[in-house]
Amino acid sequence: MLITATVENFTKYSNFRNLRDFNNNIEMFLACHKDKFTKSEFTVFRRLTKFAAKVPGVANASIRKILLGTQMKDFKLGVSESTFHRMKRKAIKLGILEVHSTMRKNESQSSNLWVFKRFDGKGETPVNYQENKSVDTPRTKGEQLQKATRQGKVFKRLTSLKTTNLYFKTNNLNNNKRIETTLLNHTYTADYVPKEFVQVVRHFFDNAKVIEEYWRMVKIDTYSVKRWIDERTILFTAIHSFKQMIGKLKKGMVKNPIAYFKGVFHKQIDKIYNDLPMEIFE
Repeated sequence: MLITATVENFTKYSNFRNLRDFNNNIEMFLACHKDKFTKSEFTVFRRLTKFAAKVPGVANASIRKILLGTQMKDFKLGVSESTFHRMKRKAIKLGILEVHSTMRKNESQSSNLWVFKRFDGKGETPVNYQENKSVDTPRTKGEQLQKATRQGKVFKRLTSLKTTNLYFKTNNLNNNKRIETTLLNHTYTADYVPKEFVQVVRHFFDNAKVIEEYWRMVKIDTYSVKRWIDERTILFTAIHSFKQMIGKLKKGMVKNPIAYFKGVFHKQIDKIYNDLPMEIFE
């Protein structure tokens, strides 16, 4: 077990070159997984990242201090400690966070060391993942070990036909929820996204939802000019703009990848449009 100290003493645990690199990593993670957190869980996750700024990706603030910061800076009503623990377990399972226990010199337990990990863009939980009980934060008194199962209303049985219909409706609802919460890779990308574009983006963001969002930016910027610029030119410009964004992202110069991509693509399309001969507009 680690001996508690100031956060500067845990620099070796940092997985990032600098603060900008850390922030870019968090933005990439949230682009894929923001919807996995409730509003309050997302708020306290964001607050935890603020404490990991002095040493990029590493924090040793106590849970009480993090919750107090959330109440003072983000959410006046605050969030509960059990909400923090739910957020923590989700973050660990999604592969973005690991937790190390620390102790004082007198061997009493101290605040944990929170270490953010690099996000690989796939967002897949390791197959052999198991929550390490030795480094987990203590549960609050009365906190549920597992999320309560959804309790449906009790219906009075009328006929076998209606009961059967209710059974299938409930099963379909549960199946749809399981599909929504499953991360879909590039093979599930909608058909309207060109395959060439998918093949380029998937190497960095193997996520159908993220790929479709990048292409949506392309559709927005070409809506008013697509009658004059052919589809192949739009496609190759989008691929070129994406590669330009990735180059800057690798250098730690991009805070919001999708917004940066949209800006680069917009400039490229504007240049192509302005270079068109006047004859085609007649």
